[in-house]
Amino acid sequence: MDCAKGINFLLTNGGRMQDYWGVGRATKSMLPMIAVPTTAGTGSESQSFALISDAETHAKMACGDKKAACRVALLDPRLTATQPRSVTAFTGIDALAHALETYVTKRRNPISQVFSREAWRLLAGNLEQVLETPEDLESRGAMQLGACYAGLAIENSMLGATHALANPLTAGYGLVHGEAIGIMLPHVIRYNGEQFGDLYLELVRSTSGLPGYPDAADGVEGLARFVAGLVEKCGITAAISERGVPIDQIPRLAKDAAGQWTATFNPRSVAERELAELYRLAY
Repeated sequence: MDCAKGINFLLTNGGRMQDYWGVGRATKSMLPMIAVPTTAGTGSESQSFALISDAETHAKMACGDKKAACRVALLDPRLTATQPRSVTAFTGIDALAHALETYVTKRRNPISQVFSREAWRLLAGNLEQVLETPEDLESRGAMQLGACYAGLAIENSMLGATHALANPLTAGYGLVHGEAIGIMLPHVIRYNGEQFGDLYLELVRSTSGLPGYPDAADGVEGLARFVAGLVEKCGITAAISERGVPIDQIPRLAKDAAGQWTATFNPRSVAERELAELYRLAY
């Protein structure tokens, strides 16, 4: 879907993809598009951004323009049923991170939080089920709708430090995006939770008492452990040291993470020092 958006930028407005890195760079109308997602992850079907990797630097370019948003999104869980388990896992963790990050970002608002909350309910309660029973279309449908709602939340509130930390790992060491997200997310929850724990607990309370969800009584640490448990069930290695990242490269990774757009929306301020510490916690 992001590739289709990128093609639409170039077909209708010309130039190079780098020309649209940022917001509102398209000066001409774009063709209407219909999105038919086959995974439950990015929520790109409900966003006006295309994330395109630069072929030379591998940097993720966020190219956003309201004209790039799809006119229609068709969600059919049957189209997700044949995904490899790893794709179900990695995209599912990414979608869950979208729900959690959008609920607490600096740009959060009542509209984004409605979508974040419903995405959390759908995703947190069904990810393990689709991993264990991939043919369960009801759970597949919940995951797909949850990913779409999380995409709508992103459109209204952006993302945070988890994505800022994940992108350099993908660009520099080949980690799949969802893997990198899964490794970093529990550490970011704990970090943000020191100052914004009440926000996380608001989200947890919306499903507290339901089977398969964390209990608000366990606090932010309980949420972090719950997410870490899902990450483990997704088969994601919990340490970047096991993915070929040398410890002496953490300062460079932290510098790259600090330059990511999403870092500026994290509720608790992050700079190179804090980002380097989060990488060390994940080491």
